[in-house]
Amino acid sequence: MSPRSASVNEELRRRSRERLLQAAVELVAERGYEATTLGDIADRAGAARGLVSYYFPGKRHLLQSAVHRLMHLTLQAALEREPLPCGESAGAERLARAIDAILGLARDEPLLMRTHMAGILTAEGFVQCPEQRRLAELLRDTVTRYGSSDVDVDYPLLRALLMGAVVAVLLPGAPMPATRLRAELFQRYGLDWELGVPPAGGPPGGTSPSHP
Repeated sequence: MSPRSASVNEELRRRSRERLLQAAVELVAERGYEATTLGDIADRAGAARGLVSYYFPGKRHLLQSAVHRLMHLTLQAALEREPLPCGESAGAERLARAIDAILGLARDEPLLMRTHMAGILTAEGFVQCPEQRRLAELLRDTVTRYGSSDVDVDYPLLRALLMGAVVAVLLPGAPMPATRLRAELFQRYGLDWELGVPPAGGPPGGTSPSHP
């Protein structure tokens, strides 16, 4: 049998890494961070325990990469959902979809997202990884298409606002309603309430939809 080509080996490594990332998301969402071991993740992914250490220096790094991948895939699906935005309002629609996608993750995966945010706020800090870079590229492109004249300023601001909204939704004992946070973000960016995936019932009292 002839040896595998470099491209085949690279694809196998990519698939192995993605299985580990997916397993980490599933297990932490089911059991919580402390109850999930690297061995559990390897077993769920059908991989050798040593493969986890080969790709990731630790569990926290693995989880952050896994959640960044989930965020990237969720955002990508939202931006590519039919009908695709076009015309003068395309940039506003894309930004609305991005906001709804990230707030939706906080709503649908509270344990996972709370664990992710807690990890970022610890001494270990923010993990730079391929998954985070893909997420950043999508958000930067969204800001560009929205019409930013200074993406290097506006992208970090959008990222900070979205992170702050996620923390506010997940804050134990004093959560903010996601609908209220959506309304504030939409108002800040001049987005019509009906863009993206608007919640039923219209904007909450005390806010009003804005138009770009």
